[in-house]
Amino acid sequence: MGGNYHSLDDLPPILDVLPLMGVVLLPRGQLPLNIFEPRYLALVDAALSGNRLIGLIQPTQHEDKVLKPALSAIGCAARLTSYRESEDGRYLITLTGVCRFRVAEELPTEAPFRQVKADFAPFLADLIAAGENEFPRDRLLAALKDYLSRRDMKADWRSVLGAAPETLVNALAMLCPFEPSEKQALLEAPGWLERVDTLIALLEMANAGPAGPVSLN
Repeated sequence: MGGNYHSLDDLPPILDVLPLMGVVLLPRGQLPLNIFEPRYLALVDAALSGNRLIGLIQPTQHEDKVLKPALSAIGCAARLTSYRESEDGRYLITLTGVCRFRVAEELPTEAPFRQVKADFAPFLADLIAAGENEFPRDRLLAALKDYLSRRDMKADWRSVLGAAPETLVNALAMLCPFEPSEKQALLEAPGWLERVDTLIALLEMANAGPAGPVSLN
């Protein structure tokens, strides 16, 4: 399978998944990851030898509390688009979001990583890039400026002003230190305009709270 996805037939019914708390990936977003756990090194090996697709999904609890936490209902299938192995055996990879999926069921497997039956049908609109129509850039920028200033954070405003709407929304959804449930709300927003509205609402709600420095690291 190549890197072009146009219909349900282009997407696999079964996905190996990478559960990461507090991390979401949206269609056409890019996520760099540093992989070092043996089970996830095996996951990357399987992707490289197969269709290069990995399902990124949030667990509902941290693994330090539950050995095998339940998975969120919705994740995002991603293509492994960059791969490099470090001298100490870590994998430095980049995942590029393709299409969201709903977990139909988790499957038993002898692999060290988890597998799910993925239902892509509700999210096929993800395969089409969002347009710029009705993008409330001014309202988003106003909320973002307040959000950053209250947290003593800085942004490259030339890049922000010049970014395509979907690129900007994806970056903010992934980089802003929202709570896991808030990031999941961005992922689960039914469509593009709803995601933009959710992002602005999260920024504005945070602006109504106490100020203080926050690190994106």
